Amino acid sequence: MELQDLLSRFAVALGIGLLIGLERGWHTREMPGGARAAGIRTFAISALLGAVTAALTQASGAGGGFVLGAGAVAFAAVITVFCLDENRETGSHSATTAVAAVLTFALGAFALMGDTRIAAALAVATAGILAAREDIHSWVSRITWPELRSALVLLAMTFVVLPVVPDDPIGPFGGVNPREIWLIAIILAGISFLGYVGVRALGVRQGILISGAAGGLASSTAVTLANARHSAAGEAAANLLAGGVALATAVSFLRVTAIVAALQPSLLKLLAPPLLAATAVAVGLSLLSLRTRSRPNKTLSRATFRNPFAFWSVIGFAIFLGVIVVAGRVISERAGVTGAILGAAAMGFADVDAITVSISGLVPKTLTEQNAIFAILTAVGTNTLSKVAIAAILGSRAFSIYLAAISAACFAAAGVALWAALAMVAA
Repeated sequence: MELQDLLSRFAVALGIGLLIGLERGWHTREMPGGARAAGIRTFAISALLGAVTAALTQASGAGGGFVLGAGAVAFAAVITVFCLDENRETGSHSATTAVAAVLTFALGAFALMGDTRIAAALAVATAGILAAREDIHSWVSRITWPELRSALVLLAMTFVVLPVVPDDPIGPFGGVNPREIWLIAIILAGISFLGYVGVRALGVRQGILISGAAGGLASSTAVTLANARHSAAGEAAANLLAGGVALATAVSFLRVTAIVAALQPSLLKLLAPPLLAATAVAVGLSLLSLRTRSRPNKTLSRATFRNPFAFWSVIGFAIFLGVIVVAGRVISERAGVTGAILGAAAMGFADVDAITVSISGLVPKTLTEQNAIFAILTAVGTNTLSKVAIAAILGSRAFSIYLAAISAACFAAAGVALWAALAMVAA
């Protein structure tokens, strides 16, 4: 290793020690001199010690691993003794300083032997975690068991189960891809959890609308399912929950417009006007829900979502959507142009993005532009109707009425805009 590179690595190690030591020193700044086990100087020296040990390891050749291991064990033993003495003096039982010191030693060694960028990033992360002590403890004290359980289930669904779920179709007519079904379940659960977190962090009004808009980036149907259940449980005002779905629906309209613009821009002359008009209406009615006061508003400040999501209901609904997708595929493959439109109508109940991509790819070889536009708008329409159906089946009466009114207004605006676009093209 060249001298300049070696010196720069030692400098990074020193910076790591100073950064972590600064946080530890600030945390114990009110303690008298000599009372703390380790401060900014000790942490800086610890990181340099780790770097020196790593340098000796590299110089030792085959036996270098023993040098590094022995140095780390000796350092851990010494710092642990001093931290135990500090705990006895202060009457505490914290291992944070000891663990942080050992990690500083290790990061100093890694800065010399490994990637200095990763070492520096880990040092910043470590200092951030140490500095956020009060915030983290406060957050842990407020978290409930349903929240923790739901977060663990969602993480297990994503990082434990998903990697082992088969990615090959099963069954006739192209079958059902288990991985796709499981992804739908993750999206449904994730959006429901997002809405829960949004309400907890931002309050009922802002939380519902913001989480609805964010959830619409992935699946407006999932937002509808989550908000319908919240309305049935009386956890928030029906008009606000419907407003959240309206925002999610507006985002889905924009998603379809963006997909068509990327894949088949020639369709936009007739497709964009109705979709953008419906988007404007949905956004306007959603924002109006912030200003509308209804009887549930008396309990709005006390309203809270009691459970992020119900696991088995999410799985069941994901399977149902998967069956709808297969049915739509079978219909579209069996009946030519008419089948494509009917298949789009069926698949629209589950996912409008996939059918938009498929229909756009059929122009102009299989479908004319007019047929493609009609198929995509049909899928968008059935997707909007599916939200009304979900609201009627799973949500409260008030929620279903609000959502039906919003959907009717979107249909009306889209119809007028489509008529105007057709008239302009004909002229």
